[in-house]
Parts: sequence; C-alpha cells; structure tokens
Amino acid sequence: MLEFKPIELSDKDWVTKIVMTENSPSADYNFGNMYIWDKYYKQYLCPFDGRLLVKLCYEETPYFVYPIGQGPLKPAMDALIDHAHEIGCPLILEGVTEQHIEALEKEYPGCFSFEEQEDAADYIYLAQKLSTFSGKALHGKKNHCNRFEAQHQWEFVPITRENIPMCLDMLREWISANSQRLDDSISYEQEAIEEAFRVYEQLDMEGGILLSEGKVMGFSLGEMANSDCFNVHFEKADPTVNGAYPMVCRELCRMVMKNHPDLKYINREDDMGLPPLRQSKLSYKPEYILKKYTARWKNE
Repeated sequence: MLEFKPIELSDKDWVTKIVMTENSPSADYNFGNMYIWDKYYKQYLCPFDGRLLVKLCYEETPYFVYPIGQGPLKPAMDALIDHAHEIGCPLILEGVTEQHIEALEKEYPGCFSFEEQEDAADYIYLAQKLSTFSGKALHGKKNHCNRFEAQHQWEFVPITRENIPMCLDMLREWISANSQRLDDSISYEQEAIEEAFRVYEQLDMEGGILLSEGKVMGFSLGEMANSDCFNVHFEKADPTVNGAYPMVCRELCRMVMKNHPDLKYINREDDMGLPPLRQSKLSYKPEYILKKYTARWKNE
C-alpha cells in the first residue's frame, strides 16, 4: 500500500528533482507553490520509482495529481488505482495536460474520461515580450509604463529578508482597500503569500519590489517552473497608480531574465474563473494557454 505523508519543507530537494525531470511549464508541480498553498489543499506526497504521487484532501473526496517524473507511467498509475480502491474513493486526477492525456490513453485506452477545467488553465507568455512590451498588441502597456516613469522617481529592487516587512504592510493595505470586491479565497492567498515570505530563502523564491520615494508600489515573486519557464506566483500593485501593474510585470521579467539567461517563458498562472482577472491576463497577450483537465477512471 502506498504511504503518503504530509508535505514538509525538507521534501524540497527530491520533489524539485522530479519536477525538473518532468520539465513542464505547469504551475501545478513547483514545490514552492505546493508548499505555500498546503493549508488550503492539504497535500500528501509519496515518491514512486522516479515519479511524484500527490493526494489532495481539500474536499470530502480525495483527489490525486497526475504522477509526473520519469520512468514507466503504468506502475505508478497502477499503484494509484489500487490505492484509490483500498481507501474507497474514485480515482480522479487533476492537473492533467494534453501531453498527459496522450500518455494515459496509450497505457489505458478508453479507461479515462477527460473534462477541461478552463478556470485552471495557465497563461504562458514570451519573456522577451513582457520585458519590453514591444509590438502593437502591447503598446498600451508600454504607454502605461512610460507615464509611470515620467511621473515617479522609482527603482525595482530584489526582495530580501530586510524588505519583506514592507511587502507585508503593502499586502495588508491592498487587501483592506479591495476587501469589498474580493471573495473568501483572498484569505487563503494572503496566508500563502505570508508563508512564501516566511520561508522565502528556503524555497529559492525570486522576486522584486517596485519602490517610489521609499513607498512600495507593488511586488511580485515566484520560482522557476522548469528549465526555461519562470512561474509568477503573486503580483500585487497599487491599483490607483497608473502603470504600477505593468511596471511590476515588466521589471520582474527583466530581473529573472538576467538571473536566468536561458529563460524563454513566463507562466502567470490561471485566472480562477474570475472575469476581471481573465481579461487582465489576456491583455498581456499570452503566447499560448496551457489547458488543464480532470481525468476520471471510468470503472468506478
């Protein structure tokens, strides 16, 4: 029987090794993302012959994540099938990409049904475009940045242990100012951001702060998703300041491109099904959208 254990900070090295062998741009597998959201998703991990098995217990019925990694898929899937049967729950896989569907169909033809989860799709951008806002489609973003630069004395500095308190103060002000239009999920996001800052160095997070005359106008942070894609976990800016959001986006992109010369893509994650957030992510002109599916074992 599989032995799943709660996710711990000490799991980072072995999980990250498997994540990097998968080499997917998906936001679902990064250790930092998993760790900081664990209070909500309640994740349990199990290594299995070079693959990562994950069980999520945030709802009454446990869910599983597609077993990423290298090595034969079938033994890992067979183990999950047996485990689901032993604990009396249906086998449901989340975070399934189109590439994963092909692999599942090859090993288990016709055994799974697949349902697209549009709200969970990741928005993937070319890093070079976000770092310059070049081209007609992004001309508006570039204009907003130009206005901001004309109106403010500013700098974009790396997040450090010393300036994290400034980010937390800005976050609390942002939540207070926007509380009426936010749903209950913002409390989980706040906890996730606070956890990311608490163990920022241990998670190898990277981020930056947009400052103007000593005031935090915005911040953003994330981690490498794979060999050439950076995953932006959080981006906050003062919505009353024209150009603050595009500036944070552009400057973080420039920072991580400098840190990672082979960087090609930026994953700005999903829109959670929120129309304003979807509109915003589309306005930055993604190179493509990484679709996600739920896979259900039909023999349940």
